[in-house]
Amino acid sequence: MNKLVAFLSCFFVAVAHAQTYPTKLVRIVSPFPTGISPDTAARLVADRLSKAWGQQVIVEPRPGANGFIAIGAAKKGAPDGHELLFVSNSHLSINPHVFKSLPYDPQADFIPVSLVYRAPFFVVVSTSGPYQKIEDLVAAARAKPEHVTYSTPYVGSPPHLGGALLAVLTGTRMQAVHFKERPAIYTSVANGDIAFSVATVGSATPLVKAGKLKLLLIAQPQRLASQPEVPTSAEAGGPANYEVESWTGILAPRGTPQELVRRLSADVAAALRDPELGERYRNLGLEPLSSSTEVMAALIRDNLQRNGDIVKRAGIQPE
Repeated sequence: MNKLVAFLSCFFVAVAHAQTYPTKLVRIVSPFPTGISPDTAARLVADRLSKAWGQQVIVEPRPGANGFIAIGAAKKGAPDGHELLFVSNSHLSINPHVFKSLPYDPQADFIPVSLVYRAPFFVVVSTSGPYQKIEDLVAAARAKPEHVTYSTPYVGSPPHLGGALLAVLTGTRMQAVHFKERPAIYTSVANGDIAFSVATVGSATPLVKAGKLKLLLIAQPQRLASQPEVPTSAEAGGPANYEVESWTGILAPRGTPQELVRRLSADVAAALRDPELGERYRNLGLEPLSSSTEVMAALIRDNLQRNGDIVKRAGIQPE
């Protein structure tokens, strides 16, 4: 009887807290630098939540160390919904496989709130380079193993795994080249220093519009409505099962009441239904995508298994 009373007491306290939330400024910690697409996307959601809640919601960028800085700070946050974390699938499902020591557990230290968006990736090459078809890249990689290079922003990033997956599926060996400065990721390809990159349309757009980069194929089963002329991998003569995408989501520290998590999830979903936000996202090459806490948790589990398999098959050694 005492256990039941205690349970009901905690339940009603949690419900009351969810109904009165938020009572102060809400901080969303992010590992993304100011000004890039994920940062813009997070701020658009924060703005809608701020208006809905009548409380200030800010995005606090803490870039660096493959997300360790931001995630470490959010991990210490109070489990009351006022300190949240905005991260991508690379932080949650790739990092655990490419680093020997991880200062956080993506499943045990946080509770998924909702997905925010997904972004498909494209293989991009120089418009004036020798690789105008996927067959050109594959043939060169087979002729000279590890001679064909691809640029990525950091170890464990979706472009890193995207390039590694292409090599695995084509039975070749390609060399990843990591760049600290994001512009160099794509200018190196445009200039012919690097063979290709795996990029979102938002990242590649400036150089595509300038006529320096070409979208060779989309790493998805279907073409993208905003880029209908770009073929899928299968249509372009590449691996039919070549799929690469990035997604982001909001998490809360472990111990946050479930009722509050569900309230947060519903409010994020409402924010993402805003037509103006949707248009802004699509202009960035992003697709708004909300979810329940259960759906996001299942996606993290599935991605952990899939990315672990890719890392193993590609022979990527943990750092």
